[in-house]
Amino acid sequence: MENFPQIAGSIALATIPALAWGYIFYKKKPEGKYATALTFVVGALSVFPILLYKMSWQFFPWMNAFNFANQYTDDIIGFSSLMMLPLSVVITFMIVGAIEEVMKMLAVRSVDKNRIKTIDDSIEFFIIAALGFSFTENILYFYNIWVMHGTGNLVLPFLFRSSFSTFAHLLFSGILGYYYGVAHFAKPILQEEIRRGRRHKIITKLQEKFGFKREKMFYRGKLIEGLIIAIGLHALFNIFLEIGLTFMIIIFLFGGNAALNYLFNKKENHKNYGKLYVDNRNHQIPAEPVPIKQTSLNPES
Repeated sequence: MENFPQIAGSIALATIPALAWGYIFYKKKPEGKYATALTFVVGALSVFPILLYKMSWQFFPWMNAFNFANQYTDDIIGFSSLMMLPLSVVITFMIVGAIEEVMKMLAVRSVDKNRIKTIDDSIEFFIIAALGFSFTENILYFYNIWVMHGTGNLVLPFLFRSSFSTFAHLLFSGILGYYYGVAHFAKPILQEEIRRGRRHKIITKLQEKFGFKREKMFYRGKLIEGLIIAIGLHALFNIFLEIGLTFMIIIFLFGGNAALNYLFNKKENHKNYGKLYVDNRNHQIPAEPVPIKQTSLNPES
């Protein structure tokens, strides 16, 4: 195979950050080895449907979602007098963020099968899936740079993607994992507090109009909220890259890490007051009902 050295080398390079970040997060919250490996592999494979989708554009141009973004190339957004950005760029990165975050979530859902027992598990599974996704993405990036520009141009991309880009994937998915966990494990008392605090009149009207159960609306609402936040952060990260604000990326990632720690502390507060289920879900995937111990007041372990 003509390009075997580049392929093998790219895989080796991508393995380094995968092992390093994987060790850091696995050490914090170890999961079963089989579940960890399966989630990583499915997360890695979740890149390929995106590649197939992109390949389909040459046969079905109408499927290219980025054509929609191109309609807004002449619309300019001004963040300041020094930063002007076409609206098409923002829309493009929102689409990219949406596709990638949804694929990572689907990877977790496909291996979940009630393996996730707590919000901690949920965050960890999402981080593992994101690590697999980043692993495949890094292989493709390193390979393309190696083939197109040679090994001499690999150093900076390797350092940047191994640190900032990989961590960004883990961060966005970790935040989404928190909302995925809350969607599944929040007790009715916490659901009611969230509903009252936000006064979701639209959601209430939808419940009345379509007869949706409140638990299902809460579950879907938290997933959508988590996706919107993860997609927005993902797009913002790419926008900083696009306009060359590398220093902002560092600040952005530190802020994101602080936000994830805040969610951990918030979850601990819910746990201490017995507002979270353990081992039993308020909404199942798949949807077969599993008995919930309504009388259990045991906090999350």
